[in-house]
Amino acid sequence: MIHQVDDIPEIVPIFPLRDQVVFPYMVFPLFVGIEGMPVVEEAMSGSQMIGLFFCALSGETCRFEHFAPVGTVCRITQIFRLPEGGAKVMVEGLKRVRLGRAVRRIPFVVAQIEVLEEPVERSLVAEALVQSVNALLKLALAHGRPLPGDVMKMVDRIEDPGRLADLITVYLGVTPATQQRMLEILQPLERLKEVYLLLTSEVQKQQVRGEIQSEVNKRIGKTQKEFLLREQMKQIQEELGDEDPRQGELNEFRRRIEKAGMPAPVLKIAEKELQRLERINPASPEYTVSRTYLEYLCTVPWSRGTEDQLDINRAQQILDEDHFDLKEVKERILEYLAVRSLRKQSKGPILCFVGPPGVGKTSLGRSIARSLGRKFIRVALGGMKDEAEIRGHRRTYIGALPGRIIQEICRAEANNPVFMLDEVDKIGQDFRGDPASALLEVLDPEQNYSFNDHYLDVAFDLSKVMFITTANVLDPIPGALRDRMEMIRLPGYSDEEKEQIAFRYLIPKQIEENGLSDYPLTFDAQAVRRIISDYTREAGVRNLERQIASVCRKLAREITQGGAPRRTVGADLVAQLLGPRKFFSEVAGEEDRVGVATGLAWTETGGDILFVEATRMPGKKDLTLTGSLGGVMQESARTALSFVRSHAREFGIDAALFETSDLHIHVPAGAIPKDGPSAGVTIATAVISLLTGKPARRQVAMTGELTLTGRILPIGGVKEKVLAAHRAGVRTVLLPERNRPHVEDLSTQVLSEMELHFVSSMDEVIAATLLPPPVRYRCPGDLSDPYSPVAGNPA
Repeated sequence: MIHQVDDIPEIVPIFPLRDQVVFPYMVFPLFVGIEGMPVVEEAMSGSQMIGLFFCALSGETCRFEHFAPVGTVCRITQIFRLPEGGAKVMVEGLKRVRLGRAVRRIPFVVAQIEVLEEPVERSLVAEALVQSVNALLKLALAHGRPLPGDVMKMVDRIEDPGRLADLITVYLGVTPATQQRMLEILQPLERLKEVYLLLTSEVQKQQVRGEIQSEVNKRIGKTQKEFLLREQMKQIQEELGDEDPRQGELNEFRRRIEKAGMPAPVLKIAEKELQRLERINPASPEYTVSRTYLEYLCTVPWSRGTEDQLDINRAQQILDEDHFDLKEVKERILEYLAVRSLRKQSKGPILCFVGPPGVGKTSLGRSIARSLGRKFIRVALGGMKDEAEIRGHRRTYIGALPGRIIQEICRAEANNPVFMLDEVDKIGQDFRGDPASALLEVLDPEQNYSFNDHYLDVAFDLSKVMFITTANVLDPIPGALRDRMEMIRLPGYSDEEKEQIAFRYLIPKQIEENGLSDYPLTFDAQAVRRIISDYTREAGVRNLERQIASVCRKLAREITQGGAPRRTVGADLVAQLLGPRKFFSEVAGEEDRVGVATGLAWTETGGDILFVEATRMPGKKDLTLTGSLGGVMQESARTALSFVRSHAREFGIDAALFETSDLHIHVPAGAIPKDGPSAGVTIATAVISLLTGKPARRQVAMTGELTLTGRILPIGGVKEKVLAAHRAGVRTVLLPERNRPHVEDLSTQVLSEMELHFVSSMDEVIAATLLPPPVRYRCPGDLSDPYSPVAGNPA
């Protein structure tokens, strides 16, 4: 019920409206916050009248100049105060008013108002317009325009055009700006005409919308119906609390993408792929391909990594606990830690451990990872022939997967692991590609920050990864790949170093693994030395560990069969448990012979000694070379022979011998391929020994490259060759003078037991190697001499 209008005061408090407009003769609820309560309190303390004016300014305090010029003066009928401090205020619209002069602006606006009287319209035009509007309104309702039932009853009873226009404007759902425009129109017929136009537009829109809907319904096929039913089923399941498995999977992908920490370009691709997945039918093969791709994108640790342990002292302690010696490697790791502690964003190094089997290359990688506090990954490259193993397959192939690099990093769940590429020198190559070439990008610090796996097809940063490769030899590795790696050589161990390793690491480990921890067992030093010298012959300690394990297993068997536990393992017990010795000194039991010199060689398994044998027979200056010699070694033999012929007089050799003799040079064992220039000195010594009849000392081993002028050039693998001589019982070694600095890597124990001579010419080699000829040895040219080495008798 609308009250009669009493005297309206000229000055009232002004309240701003932002989302609605109040019309006369209508009752509205007005929700007022704490900041608006002073305006309401001011109105209640006076005439209970308040002016409601539309303010288009949002989010800021509405000042006087921001109010619309026309508003509605209202009477406050009820106030319901809210617990949070505001109130629900019921207001009754009375009259249109025009905003006049501001009486007060702070803290709220109080202004003069002028009541706007509306003219009364009673004519046939007004009645016809009212009927037309009513008909249009009912037509709008027929097309689905919702309208409360009590409002429709009010419309039927209202005959005044102005009041009818105001009522329909409120429930028509137009914008507040349009409502304000209707409020400012004072002529009732003009206002009702505007309402008629709005209703006409609304009815036309509904008709077009209905026609479109009808046309769409006609065209809906089986797929669309299934989609609609599926959406309805989804809604029903949500209401029941059951989630659609497919939608649940999509939602899970969406959550994982948000948490993955992807770079912006990758995130864009992942979101696009998820949108594509939503459109694909789950029965389609493409669905599985897209789902697997998203699974890998979410699994890759884009921004997850472990925190480095930068305590250098702790790292050194861990490295020393796990490995004996290996000073160069440990220093390099500690240097990296020092740089990381000073510069957080330093790139991971690319290291290559080169050494014979069994020296601890692979286990050293695990130790490095433990000292850094990082995850450890190992991938064996031996026999790998497919380039896709490194870079992955493109998604166009059925069963495509990322390469091993990305797969292993996903399993490690960290983007900065220690990644070991084992046996990089044994990579294969065939029609499927060259994996070594694919590694060029992986192992290049200037490129691997944007490594592109064929499957992911997005860049991944590998610069935080510490790559470690291992190899026995460098020759099979392509030059471009070698150039990208920092080489660290791990030479073989001396017998003394093996003994230390056995007592510190191998024996405690094998006692634990063979169940002897509850039975105190000790190995004495003589027992370990016996195993090293008589049952192993290697640069590393792998076979040494096997022999120690064999001893422990046999002792464990004795215990389980009721025997008394042994407390000490001595040398005699080792011989009893392991049987006859397997290795003998190649030199210790041999005699000095004419035409046989002792050389040193470097092999994949470390160093080794070799014997160069030379013999002579009647012929026409031919040179025969046997023993599976490579091209470089054959050239070294010819160079040595040319040097000897050109200096025959200096060595006391008859030059006529070369005209009437053939020479045969053999390097046992014949089935083992051999190559390299370092045997030149040994071959020349054997030939000079043969042609002068002077025996060469077996206890003197030598190595060095010989030139035509007699100079001796430096060679590689000094430590491995000296250790091989030490293992074989040789105690005198001749090395090139320019290799003098390289013996610093040898232990003091080896240096104290070895006699090293550094030579720069063949004269020094001959002086240190050849003995005087035997008493019964005749002229080398006399082939009838029964004691000639050609006849096969010892010199």
